[in-house]
Amino acid sequence: MRMPSALFAPSCVLLLAVVVTAPIASAQDIFVTPIPNVPFSGVVNIERSHLSRDGTIVKFKTVREIGRDTRGRIHNESRMLVPVTDDRTPQLLRIHIYDPQTRISTNLDPQERTFWTQTVNNPPSTQPPALRFASPAGGSPQNEFTKEEDLGTQDMEGVPARGVRETQIIPAENSGTGKEVIVTDEYWYSEDLRINLLIKHNDPRKEIVTMTVQVTLSEPDVSFFEIPKGYKQVGEGRVRK
Repeated sequence: MRMPSALFAPSCVLLLAVVVTAPIASAQDIFVTPIPNVPFSGVVNIERSHLSRDGTIVKFKTVREIGRDTRGRIHNESRMLVPVTDDRTPQLLRIHIYDPQTRISTNLDPQERTFWTQTVNNPPSTQPPALRFASPAGGSPQNEFTKEEDLGTQDMEGVPARGVRETQIIPAENSGTGKEVIVTDEYWYSEDLRINLLIKHNDPRKEIVTMTVQVTLSEPDVSFFEIPKGYKQVGEGRVRK
């Protein structure tokens, strides 16, 4: 499932300054949880439509690899967002590796061929942010403007996943558009893999995002969690949280 590398002209890099980050977890990202004995590798396909006030829609896409081995080590990538019409593989911007046994977090810069490490005091959660903040597992309270809906279970990539949709109604006086706005977030979570396999975010004022994971239920290659030869260390520190 390895993807070919591709380089982009500097003008494209300047134009597409929006990236999808891997090391920083958010509710609207595919967060790989560092748990042992459930290895897999996967490719995250991302489609993002930016909506402007004048009604213009600009569509981007990207793709990145993720993975986890039996030890619980995780691998995440960040790649450039590119126009949907571009058929090249998006430029690799950063790689993040985390080992829960040593609590060492490593960030690699493929362009500079450098890396830096940090020892994490508080390890990442074993639940995706979406479950901690939004879904029934997180227990967020419902009110007159927000509701949650259980979408049931369906098979995704040969793995059962449970769906949850969160709907937020923003009153006209607060939406910035002069009319009521409905924002929806949908998560399809695999209890077996402890990751979201599908995320949909729809805010008609700003953007529409879809993230889909294609998984392979096998042990990733050991090189997925190692620093490639030729990389130079440029920093070391401790994360205090």
